[in-house]
Amino acid sequence: MALTIPNRSRSSANAETTLRVAAPVAVGLIVLGAWQLLVSVGGVSDYLLPSPAAIAGQFVEFFPSMVSATGITGLNALLGLVVGSILGILLAALAAASRPIDWMSAPVVASLAVIPIVALAPVLNSMFGADSQFGRQAIAGLASFVPVFINTLRGFRQTLPVHRDLMKVYAASSAQVVRTVTLPTAVPFVFTGIRIASSLAVISALVAEYFGGPRGGLGGLISTSAASSAYPRAWAYVVASIVLGLLFFLVTLALERLATRGRQRS
Repeated sequence: MALTIPNRSRSSANAETTLRVAAPVAVGLIVLGAWQLLVSVGGVSDYLLPSPAAIAGQFVEFFPSMVSATGITGLNALLGLVVGSILGILLAALAAASRPIDWMSAPVVASLAVIPIVALAPVLNSMFGADSQFGRQAIAGLASFVPVFINTLRGFRQTLPVHRDLMKVYAASSAQVVRTVTLPTAVPFVFTGIRIASSLAVISALVAEYFGGPRGGLGGLISTSAASSAYPRAWAYVVASIVLGLLFFLVTLALERLATRGRQRS
């Protein structure tokens, strides 16, 4: 009897995992089928809503350019995410350690959080030139910085005073307190901020590509395709953008689970 309980629990877990994967896939297929039926039977023009079949055809036809554009936009988003996350973590650590720095950084972070991308992108593209990708990377970095900073700062403040007092009783240095108590407590918050920032980095890089700068990214190709009335092609580039955003989200989610699992084991 003791041997059958784990088997049942394992089979139940496998069934739950299968259901979690199959449910969204089934919903997606139903939505695509209804979409195709609406366009085919309802006679909706491509100007308003291209059919999934037309979008898939354009995706296959322009697949090499999709890959190239995804690489350009993905690199801009990745660089912005990495730099913005590092700066957010460092400034959050300083703000958690020093009240004056916390007071000075609060209005700066609040100002960065409300900067509209559509207003900042043309300015940065003009500042750094039409052949530079730095403006897009800077925008992605700014978009990533805010959620990482806010979540990391909250994580640094989750350490209980009794834990710090216990480390003082053990005569632990400040570096040891940070390494053994503060950082392990803040890890889930840091990765939550990075996971949120990953999607914002992709969106920001895409939007920044609408407003000048070098061509070749997904945002620029969406704009160019729509301007030339190639609406199924524009939607195909939108699909590539969605895939890129999902890839960033899933990678950061996997990193978060690995870090959390390692912390639980330790």
